[in-house]
Amino acid sequence: MAQNIYDDAAFFDGYGQFPRSRQGLAGAPEWPALRGMLPPLTGRRVLDLGSGFGAFCRWAVEQGAAEVVGIDLSERMIASARERGPGLPIRYERADLEAYAPAERAYDLIYSSLAVHYIADFDALCARVRDGLVPGGAFVFSMEHPIFATRADPEWVTDREGKRAFAITDYGREGERITSWVVDGVVKYHRKISTCVRALIDHDFAIDALNEWSPTEAEVAARPDLADEVVRPMLLLMAAHVAAPRTN
Repeated sequence: MAQNIYDDAAFFDGYGQFPRSRQGLAGAPEWPALRGMLPPLTGRRVLDLGSGFGAFCRWAVEQGAAEVVGIDLSERMIASARERGPGLPIRYERADLEAYAPAERAYDLIYSSLAVHYIADFDALCARVRDGLVPGGAFVFSMEHPIFATRADPEWVTDREGKRAFAITDYGREGERITSWVVDGVVKYHRKISTCVRALIDHDFAIDALNEWSPTEAEVAARPDLADEVVRPMLLLMAAHVAAPRTN
């Protein structure tokens, strides 16, 4: 079972202070790039894996989706998502993404924002996502970039020229990482980009887009707190679609 850190009171309170938690999609600087990877949602059936506060689910309803389902392990997150979108036609379900399997060919889009790096078995996730999508259905997700996920401790060092640099370690050793983020002891998983691409291809996905997201100069000027994201990519955005009928 995945770690349910979001139901820890201290973590939940700390996480709630981030701009993306308070402002929804408007507070997520990578959202315009991720939005550009999405297919039209009018009349589509949409599943959000790791739906959190429900910002994407609410946006999907606004875009005319015919069905919107949000899955999250955290009871606190689901309760907050329901409070933030009262009366909207969204169904939230509590489930562990390590094992959750959507109904076969039930969705046109399966979306996930910053949840994949909490899942130990990405290959198994791709198989379940493929099963849950109609032929041609889209899988669009974001995750911690492998360079960020495998960061060293301390994360930042000073090079010989006195310039601040980001430090990574054991990049070739994939697997569990225990980090201090909001609270100590948060379990995440490092995997290389090639591992993600290989898993998608192995499960009949074709890659449509891959973005090692960094802010523009204008975005950094507007939000100086994003300056570190130019030094190293923190996020990886990917979009794929089911390219071949299932053979099993």
